[in-house]
Amino acid sequence: MRKNNPFTLTFGKRPNEYISRYENTDTVISTFDAENPVRQAYLIEGIRGSGKTVLMTSITNELGKDKDWIIIDLNSTQNLINDCAMRLVDSCKRFPDFFKQGFNISVAGFGVGVNGNNSPQDSVSIIEEILSSLKRHHKKVVITIDEVMHNDNMRHFTSQFQIFVKKNYPVFLLMTGLFENIHAIQNDPALTFLLRTPKICLEPLSLHQITKQYAEIFQIDADQAKILANITKGYAFAFQALGLLYYEHRDEIELEEIVLKLDDLLDDFVYKKIWMSLSKQDKEVVLAINEGETKVSEICKKLDMTSGVFARYRDRLMKRGIIISTGHGYVSLALPRFEIIAKTYE
Repeated sequence: MRKNNPFTLTFGKRPNEYISRYENTDTVISTFDAENPVRQAYLIEGIRGSGKTVLMTSITNELGKDKDWIIIDLNSTQNLINDCAMRLVDSCKRFPDFFKQGFNISVAGFGVGVNGNNSPQDSVSIIEEILSSLKRHHKKVVITIDEVMHNDNMRHFTSQFQIFVKKNYPVFLLMTGLFENIHAIQNDPALTFLLRTPKICLEPLSLHQITKQYAEIFQIDADQAKILANITKGYAFAFQALGLLYYEHRDEIELEEIVLKLDDLLDDFVYKKIWMSLSKQDKEVVLAINEGETKVSEICKKLDMTSGVFARYRDRLMKRGIIISTGHGYVSLALPRFEIIAKTYE
């Protein structure tokens, strides 16, 4: 194995070789950094392996370069309100004299703190006291939640976050999630705040930029690099996985064998989970799509399905990032080699 491989398969970690989503990053940072921000929350939506967490991390890394920004990363499986209170306290300890007296949070995690007058405080009161003080110190907080789920924990937190926004606290929210989870959250009648929250739907990475990076890293010509880039279809995980494999094996085995190894990584890391999340009919639609683009009429004929019924499945699979429309009456799979790997799941 070659040393210092610049590619990684670690989810959420920004790899050494990373293709920036400049427009998405600039949109969030410029909005949050504005003197009077028009939005205080963004949702980042995309299929597994599309780079949601990496984008969110890149945004917070940029914001964190400014000493006036505090980054709070929450775990969606924990009590979000209590977790937020404890992490805010820990983050603010680095500011001298921020807490005038013995202000702390119960180590047991019950969300109870004690202020200078020894009167009990719940987690919401602790958060509000800290946010109020941060506002006076001209500091801002961005809270991140990775892979959000639609449950009571999220419902409680986002409802409370909306109250923080109404009170004009300098607090901002970045969340990532799969289409189905974000759709459920945004359509919860109790969470109208999130219904108005803008979404960043991750598109495939630029094939031009992938080609350029592969050419520079592997010292190959543009035509060779373009062949590699086209294999990835701009899928972020495939860009890393193929890069990692090609970096290690390009002098030992042919490209065809490397691609077979890529299939194994795609299968192990992401495709099995994606496949399990699909309905029976979704799976049948996917299996009816050939390599390259396929006529919708051919799919409907193969599945004995009307065009109207197919349209419903097509729209849902498009929103989930699994298929794309390649022209009037044609569709293809958005994920590289999915049509080959999916057949092994039958």
